[in-house]
Amino acid sequence: MIKVGIIGATGYAGGELVRLLLGHPDAEIVWYGSRSYVNQKYASIYQNMFRLVDETCMDDNMEELADQADVIFTATPQGLCASLVNEGILSRAKVIDLSADFRLKDVKIYEAWYGMTHKAPQFIDEAVYGLCEINREKVRGARLIANPGCYPTCSTLSIYPLVKEGLIDPATIIIDAKSGTSGAGRGAKTDNLYCEVNENIKAYGVATHRHTPEIEEQLGLAAGKPVVLNFTPHLVPMNRGILITAYASLTKAVSYEEVKEVYDRYYNKEYFVRVLEKDVCPQTKWVEGSNFVDVNFKLDPRTNRVIMMGAMDNLVKGAAGQAVQNMNLAFGLDEAEGLRLAPMFP
Repeated sequence: MIKVGIIGATGYAGGELVRLLLGHPDAEIVWYGSRSYVNQKYASIYQNMFRLVDETCMDDNMEELADQADVIFTATPQGLCASLVNEGILSRAKVIDLSADFRLKDVKIYEAWYGMTHKAPQFIDEAVYGLCEINREKVRGARLIANPGCYPTCSTLSIYPLVKEGLIDPATIIIDAKSGTSGAGRGAKTDNLYCEVNENIKAYGVATHRHTPEIEEQLGLAAGKPVVLNFTPHLVPMNRGILITAYASLTKAVSYEEVKEVYDRYYNKEYFVRVLEKDVCPQTKWVEGSNFVDVNFKLDPRTNRVIMMGAMDNLVKGAAGQAVQNMNLAFGLDEAEGLRLAPMFP
């Protein structure tokens, strides 16, 4: 059994980690970490865990946790993991960080976009960006894994094949994204109150959202050159889900069959990426509660553009599910272990 410790177990992503790992046949949670609820019963915070979890919440002492766990998930705000991790911890336990601390390879870009000094830049080069469908071999055996952000996961998987194959001009990419309110976390914020969100949709982080450089970096690696793009997220009144609609100019005339062949070549063997049939647009309801990403595209010959679409659950494939997927790879397990969840409907 893999002994698992979770720091930030009472946030939405942490709670989803608990839900998934309770059903994982090869994992046992030994530490429910939460700075806000130390010594409180975990099930008193998440009542859905009544009679499923009897443990109380621990603190965020990663040094002590590293002696008890084989892997530590840090489902915490930016900056905390970097401030806690060190060589001694990494020599004893693997760390899968769900924050952005180790996603970006340029520390200056991280500090500029996140507005804080990076506390552990010595580990940036070692950290593996845990987008399994692209970095699978690097994830195997890694001891520090940067779990991708929710928007970057959906955006990158939807766009990556066409960038990699040179079928679109990356300088023309525009991404319109929409997310449910759980993407903002469980903390109390005025903007997330029911009366603020219900019957409303709004753009936020326009031209400044912190996931922008992460998407640019990953698509830049695919393109073999720097990529600069427009990314605009929107908040929609639902609990879960991300939908992205991306636009880019084609570099040559292509048929539907040619583009479909590219997507199929990249994703036919990927359990968690589902390329939909022609003219079927992804919907968040079709992936809710699952680790699947549904992708598709539509050619627009009139404008010489392609519209690329993707949908996924931001708390599963966008956070906890992908983290478990990374754990499975890092420990040599079947990548889908504990994650073969059919989407919930309705």
